[in-house]
Amino acid sequence: MPIGGAGARGSFRTLTILSVSKLTDLPKRILIGRALRSDKLGETLLSKRIALPVFASDPLSSVAYAPGEVLLVLSVAGLSAYHFSPWIALAVVVLMFTVVASYRQNVHAYPSGGGDYEVANTNLGPKAGLTVASALLVDYVLTVAVSISSGIENLGSAIPFVVEHKVACAVGVIVLLTVMNLRGVKESGSLFAIPTYVFVAGVFIMIAWGAYKGIVLDETMKAPTADFEIKAEHQGLAGFALVFLLLRAFSSGCAALTGVEAISNGVPAFRKPKSKNAATTLALMGGLAVTMFCGIIFLAMATDVRMAEKPAHDLLRDGVPVGEGYVQDPVISQVAAAVFGDGTFFFVVLAAATALVLFLAANTAYNGFPLLGSILAQDRYLPRQLHTRGDRLTFSNGIVLLAGAAALLVWVYGADSTKLIQLYIVGVFVSFTLSQTGMVRHWNRHLTTERDPAKRRHMIRSRAINAFGAFFTGLVLVVVLATKFTHGAWVALLGMVIFYGTMTAIRRHYDSVAAEIAAAEERPDEYVRPSRVRSVVLVSKLHKPTLRALAYAKLMHAHELEALTVNVDPVETKALKEEWERRGINVPLKILDSPYREITRPVIEYVKNIRRESPRDAVSVYIPEYVVGHWYEHLLHNQSALRLKGRLLFTPGVMVTSVPYQLQSSEAAKKRARKRQEWNAPGSVRRGPVEKRQKEPTAKNG
Repeated sequence: MPIGGAGARGSFRTLTILSVSKLTDLPKRILIGRALRSDKLGETLLSKRIALPVFASDPLSSVAYAPGEVLLVLSVAGLSAYHFSPWIALAVVVLMFTVVASYRQNVHAYPSGGGDYEVANTNLGPKAGLTVASALLVDYVLTVAVSISSGIENLGSAIPFVVEHKVACAVGVIVLLTVMNLRGVKESGSLFAIPTYVFVAGVFIMIAWGAYKGIVLDETMKAPTADFEIKAEHQGLAGFALVFLLLRAFSSGCAALTGVEAISNGVPAFRKPKSKNAATTLALMGGLAVTMFCGIIFLAMATDVRMAEKPAHDLLRDGVPVGEGYVQDPVISQVAAAVFGDGTFFFVVLAAATALVLFLAANTAYNGFPLLGSILAQDRYLPRQLHTRGDRLTFSNGIVLLAGAAALLVWVYGADSTKLIQLYIVGVFVSFTLSQTGMVRHWNRHLTTERDPAKRRHMIRSRAINAFGAFFTGLVLVVVLATKFTHGAWVALLGMVIFYGTMTAIRRHYDSVAAEIAAAEERPDEYVRPSRVRSVVLVSKLHKPTLRALAYAKLMHAHELEALTVNVDPVETKALKEEWERRGINVPLKILDSPYREITRPVIEYVKNIRRESPRDAVSVYIPEYVVGHWYEHLLHNQSALRLKGRLLFTPGVMVTSVPYQLQSSEAAKKRARKRQEWNAPGSVRRGPVEKRQKEPTAKNG
């Protein structure tokens, strides 16, 4: 009965892991940097200057495509509908200020970083909290897909290669952003700050210079599409049809609000005072976003920008469609060409900054998704691996999961931002509405116990802000669902349902496991102390590994001890029995017949029979194994012990113990492992150098 190969398999796995770890650790360190100790977490916290581009790059960059989405929808009714765009912009501004004011209450009341999920879960119950979490997870994935796809399209207008390979380029950018975020939130924030601030400064310079040229100098600025005509799909819309079109344009413009909630989810990443810094960053972000959004809308009207949902057919030059070869530039590019001049220095700088900041806008999701995933994992709604921090003190598993989901979405939709944006913002307004409703209940609960008049006035004012926010965002949610459902919003809703069902199933599994393994209160020793222990040592030959296993089993002082072998070769079995008796080993040797030369099944059946005869007894099975040092050596040994282990683990009341015997060749593996550990063992940086750990005093000896 040859058993000893499992040790070889185990050593091979160990060697493989060490070898792969050694081969991948150097590139890993180059890509994401040196691992950080846990006590360095405070050094990764963000100042407001860095937090703004980290958490607000999504709403800030949305001004690059949100105005265009408004004009695209209005173009359905022709140029006559464009004069509604300033009013739609005004409605978006009111909504932005409402949401920002509401979330400023959130970050003060819930600074722990749970954001909308924590608010809804605490005040409206677990189902509402899970609904919010599902909506946010879907929206974070869409944020990455939409932002990067839009950035690729902006970049593609200048570099044809990017347009020809949209999906590959988009996935490449996702991989690059993933690596940058795995390096840590502070380092990625520092890298992202420059292009974000360049973009913001560029847009403000464009707005100011455009206003100066138009108002003071009274110059006529014309966009590249100013002389085009739009072929209206529905000419002369009126009544309900016009109202529906305006509501749809408004819902598209609401893309400017995506990412606002990320700051409330990321409060723990701010420096102290966390809530105050987060609230200040929210206000600054809201002011910048609405100013840029409105400025671009008004400049688009002043420069006669023309946009169409189907430009090849609906944009007319001298009465003739522009055709399939025409590339429709984003609104911000057309406005920049009109204000600065096409191809000028400022035009090129703003175009480059726009494309780059759209890529970096995904960083909002890269910070929000892992934080939310960590909280959900702590609440047992997601796998526990999402709760742990990686080498750089980031939630690396969440970052990788987000990247994979976004890459899949980009691949499915061909990196087409027009298609992807139809799925957008549904989840945002679901979370907005439930969060603000939860905040109203939060203030109601606190008002029942608060007696201080000053604090009560503050709570009443905060409740009024959140109540208005809940009403307004709820109204917008209805509008978004009504106007976008058939255009793709149903996909986002389906994603939310899938996330909700998956997280519910995970929580049910964790709860079931916890209930199953919980120690009994009435009889705490029921599952700890069996009535007897019967030990079985598996024997193939009488060699050193077997003798070591027998000696170790005797040391455990079981109630009964026996050796067990399977008769697959009568000659070898007879020789084993004779040598057993000749050596006078005082352990009975049980021989199992196996007519079909099987090893695993007879052993399993024998152990099960012991359990059936004495259910209160525990069976301890000892498997002697020999450990080899080279990967190719394990190929020379069979894996019967490994199969036995796998089967025995599923047998209740059976304990499996491996008794290793190291062969000479295992010394090579030991030396490689020691060298690997001294070089940079996994987690060694978190623990500190060996010499330092040996010198550091313990808590006991001071």
